Amino acid sequence: MKTKFFLYARKSTEDEERQIMSIEAQLAELAEFAKREN
Repeated sequence: MKTKFFLYARKSTEDEERQIMSIEAQLAELAEFAKREN
């Protein structure tokens, strides 16, 4: 049986100084990971 995953990105604060990665950057990173891991 093949394992399935879903991608989840979240923004925890509106404070720009505390944001490490934007939602767009998170989704891009997650998509790269998913592609790498099949």
